[in-house]
Amino acid sequence: MAGSGNSGIDPELVISHKFPESLHTYTERDAAIYALGVGACTKDAIDDKELKYVYHQDGQEFIQVLPTFSTLFTVGIPSQIEQLPGLPFDPRLLLHGQQYIEVYKPLPSHGCILNKTSIAGLHDKGKAAVLEVEIVSYEKESGERLCMNRLSIYLRGAGGFSKSSQPYSYSSNRSNQSAFPKIPKSQPFAVYEECTHASQALLYRLSGDYNPLHSDPKFAESAGFSRPILHGLCTLGFAVRTIIKCICGGDQNTIKSVSGRFLLHVYPGETLITEMWLEGLRVIYQVKVKERNRAVLFGFVDLDRLSSSL
Repeated sequence: MAGSGNSGIDPELVISHKFPESLHTYTERDAAIYALGVGACTKDAIDDKELKYVYHQDGQEFIQVLPTFSTLFTVGIPSQIEQLPGLPFDPRLLLHGQQYIEVYKPLPSHGCILNKTSIAGLHDKGKAAVLEVEIVSYEKESGERLCMNRLSIYLRGAGGFSKSSQPYSYSSNRSNQSAFPKIPKSQPFAVYEECTHASQALLYRLSGDYNPLHSDPKFAESAGFSRPILHGLCTLGFAVRTIIKCICGGDQNTIKSVSGRFLLHVYPGETLITEMWLEGLRVIYQVKVKERNRAVLFGFVDLDRLSSSL
């Protein structure tokens, strides 16, 4: 009930917080390691739709970059949230619920990125608080805006801080860009099946997310899992790469925005089945784990044009 929970949370202090600007520098090697981490060239090492993410005949500076690579610009956000004034919570109870990405121009193969971070939302859900954090990324040298990431973070046990009968809810996202459509009841436009490797999480963590939940068996067991789990953003990378391959004719630059809601964990080595429905310039997708027949991720991808091969 509102007002009966965590009185230690000061919503006005949270939403007025000003994050310092930060820099993120990466190289062609980082872009290639990320692509391999989300399964590029797993089925076919000379796949002409995916080899470009890891190799170019004219030199590595010409490799292409997956749009979901931009999620790496947000890797330090959980530790920053732990330092937020006015928001006491148990970091062990933090869950990454949703990710929304807007792409303004193709990511360069290497660069120095200036990130501007802000609080985009705070919502009292009773037993939990939902915090939305927005990161707008710019090319430092030119000042050009490259992309925006918005994370929805569930803080279990941190709700119940509203001071009135109406649950507290603040959002700077007036257009509701990340509202989720329902999964269509019709047959999918395309279905793609792909196995992850047993070492997938160990490969993906080289891109900067070193949370021991994805590598340490004892830590994973203490968190309630039988073994380390795959990063949610790795699963999202698999899904978007699949959509680029199956719907976009291999052209990653047709992606305008990506939205994903994380439903369930994936164990490295499990098989991902991505179902895709095409509605105009929107792809609605759902990812299931074949071995357990459970949905683990769903969302949508908006395109700026359709592939001529469709």
